[in-house]
Amino acid sequence: MIKLEGVSKQFGNTIAVDNISLTVNEGEIFGLVGPDGAGKTTVIRMITGILAANTGRIIVMGNQSLETIKQYIGYVPQKFSLYGDLTVIENIRLMGALYGSVPNQVEKLANEILTFTSLLPFKDRLADNLSGGMKQKLALAAGLMHRPKLFFLDEPTTGVDPVSRREFWQMLYSLNKEGMTVFVSTPYMDEAELCNRIAFMHNGKIVSCQSPQGLRDQYPYKVLELKTNRKDIKKYLQNCNLRDLNAFGDKYHLIVDDPQEAILAVRSALAAQEIDIFSLEEISPTLEDAFVAMANEEG
Repeated sequence: MIKLEGVSKQFGNTIAVDNISLTVNEGEIFGLVGPDGAGKTTVIRMITGILAANTGRIIVMGNQSLETIKQYIGYVPQKFSLYGDLTVIENIRLMGALYGSVPNQVEKLANEILTFTSLLPFKDRLADNLSGGMKQKLALAAGLMHRPKLFFLDEPTTGVDPVSRREFWQMLYSLNKEGMTVFVSTPYMDEAELCNRIAFMHNGKIVSCQSPQGLRDQYPYKVLELKTNRKDIKKYLQNCNLRDLNAFGDKYHLIVDDPQEAILAVRSALAAQEIDIFSLEEISPTLEDAFVAMANEEG
């Protein structure tokens, strides 16, 4: 469905995308994950033809000329880009008209899509008066007005509440089951877990591209999860031979080579400071552990 070969993009002296290659298969939910500034948005804009690559080849649905297949592509940008002074239904009608649909077809599609996205009861509400989650559903609905075969979403749920995020992904799954290929960038690890495959970007490069389980399986270290009531724990563990220590909410992930040796060292170090340990045990690495390790290796 998508093939990138040696693709690069430079803005002045800044290399935004650095000689990347990847393949997206038909029917996949493909995730692009990475920190801010990694190059995710630039990649999506090049694939959709908004930006031109400086080097390399981009083939979408078997075509190098993106103009010939734009009618089959849907795109939800990172920032809400519809008209706040138009109602939900007016935005949808406008998008339908821009895609060349006749009025009767627009109304039929609009009702179907607004029902699918649960926006039909709000069709006469101004877009500016929608919540963040509802605005993203409206952007999704607008992107579906021409029934695309390939759907791009650039961090579509950033700033959206957890319930709306879950509903949004349920809709993506329904679309995917109907045969739509989905290409989504996301900063959320729980969303990355929902993708068939994930490409991790860092400093403009693709560091790894695998299934979520494959990324966890390739993690080279062991992870200990520590629960304690202290927030300044790192300075007490400097002599415990840890590769890394990362905070995850009220827990810490300690990255080690030898779990049993590290457990003894950590218990001894914290006991010497009279710091209580609520729990300390080895756990399976998370996607976030894998991404932190890959980012550190790339510098």
